[in-house]
Amino acid sequence: MSFSIRMTDEERKLADSYAKLHSLSLAEAFKKALFERIEDEYDVTVYQEAYDDYVKSGKKSRPIEELWKELDI
Repeated sequence: MSFSIRMTDEERKLADSYAKLHSLSLAEAFKKALFERIEDEYDVTVYQEAYDDYVKSGKKSRPIEELWKELDI
Protein backbone atom coordinates (compact mmCIF):
# COMPACT_ATOMS: atom_id res chain seq x y z
CA MET A 1 0.00 0.00 0.00
CA SER A 2 1.19 3.49 -0.68
CA PHE A 3 -0.10 6.91 0.24
CA SER A 4 0.90 10.53 -0.01
CA ILE A 5 1.34 13.19 2.63
CA ARG A 6 1.03 16.90 2.06
CA MET A 7 3.77 18.89 3.76
CA THR A 8 4.98 22.42 3.78
CA ASP A 9 8.48 23.07 2.48
CA GLU A 10 9.66 23.48 6.06
CA GLU A 11 8.11 20.15 7.11
CA ARG A 12 9.68 18.42 4.11
CA LYS A 13 13.12 19.83 4.93
CA LEU A 14 12.78 18.63 8.52
CA ALA A 15 11.64 15.17 7.43
CA ASP A 16 14.44 14.89 4.87
CA SER A 17 16.96 15.99 7.49
CA TYR A 18 15.69 13.40 9.97
CA ALA A 19 15.80 10.62 7.37
CA LYS A 20 19.32 11.57 6.30
CA LEU A 21 20.50 11.75 9.92
CA HIS A 22 19.34 8.16 10.45
CA SER A 23 20.47 6.89 7.03
CA LEU A 24 16.91 6.09 5.98
CA SER A 25 14.83 6.84 2.96
CA LEU A 26 12.01 9.28 3.60
CA ALA A 27 9.49 6.44 3.34
CA GLU A 28 11.44 4.31 5.81
CA ALA A 29 11.69 7.23 8.24
CA PHE A 30 7.93 7.82 8.18
CA LYS A 31 7.19 4.11 8.53
CA LYS A 32 9.61 3.78 11.44
CA ALA A 33 8.21 6.86 13.19
CA LEU A 34 4.62 5.70 12.71
CA PHE A 35 5.20 2.23 14.13
CA GLU A 36 7.28 3.54 17.04
CA ARG A 37 4.41 5.88 17.92
CA ILE A 38 1.87 3.05 17.68
CA GLU A 39 4.05 0.85 19.88
CA ASP A 40 4.53 3.61 22.46
CA GLU A 41 0.79 4.29 22.68
CA TYR A 42 0.06 0.56 22.96
CA ASP A 43 2.59 0.25 25.81
CA VAL A 44 0.99 3.17 27.65
CA THR A 45 -2.47 1.63 27.24
CA VAL A 46 -1.33 -1.77 28.53
CA TYR A 47 0.45 -0.10 31.46
CA GLN A 48 -2.63 1.96 32.37
CA GLU A 49 -4.88 -1.11 32.29
CA ALA A 50 -2.45 -3.07 34.47
CA TYR A 51 -2.09 -0.18 36.90
CA ASP A 52 -5.87 0.26 37.13
CA ASP A 53 -6.23 -3.46 37.88
CA TYR A 54 -3.55 -3.17 40.57
CA VAL A 55 -5.28 -0.19 42.22
CA LYS A 56 -8.67 -1.94 42.11
CA SER A 57 -7.16 -5.05 43.72
CA GLY A 58 -6.42 -3.06 46.88
CA LYS A 59 -2.87 -4.38 47.07
CA LYS A 60 -0.22 -2.07 48.42
CA SER A 61 3.39 -1.78 47.39
CA ARG A 62 6.22 -2.15 49.87
CA PRO A 63 9.86 -1.16 50.03
CA ILE A 64 12.21 -3.32 47.94
CA GLU A 65 14.31 -3.93 51.04
CA GLU A 66 11.46 -5.99 52.49
CA LEU A 67 11.47 -8.25 49.43
CA TRP A 68 15.24 -8.66 49.60
CA LYS A 69 14.98 -9.59 53.26
CA GLU A 70 12.18 -12.06 52.50
CA LEU A 71 14.31 -13.64 49.75
CA ASP A 72 17.41 -13.55 51.97
CA ILE A 73 19.33 -11.46 49.45
